[in-house]
Amino acid sequence: MMIENLQELCKQLPGVTESIKWGHDLCFCVAEKMFLVVGLDKAPVSASFKVNEEEFEEMCNRPGFIPAPYMARYKWVMVDDLNRMQAQEWEQRVRKSYDLIAGKLPKKVRKEIGLEV
Repeated sequence: MMIENLQELCKQLPGVTESIKWGHDLCFCVAEKMFLVVGLDKAPVSASFKVNEEEFEEMCNRPGFIPAPYMARYKWVMVDDLNRMQAQEWEQRVRKSYDLIAGKLPKKVRKEIGLEV
């Protein structure tokens, strides 16, 4: 998976913005809440995303996956190389992370970005 593929994937989701934070992290947000962080300062490229509580331990036991620094208490995992997952799994993980974050937004905000009718 390339960074450009992740950008395209994220841009398809309602209300997504991207920005560089902390000088070297590409952050994808919904209503200013991060759901995917891509580290641009190392090769191979790493990424962090939110998982549900049931998946957290399982994901952290996979080769190349660890609890995300500073974010593990919120059930975020970090993968040390984007190529550890195939495109289909990236699509699922990005969507799941987005849904977990967007699902906690206030109803008014969800409506503003087109998630509520």
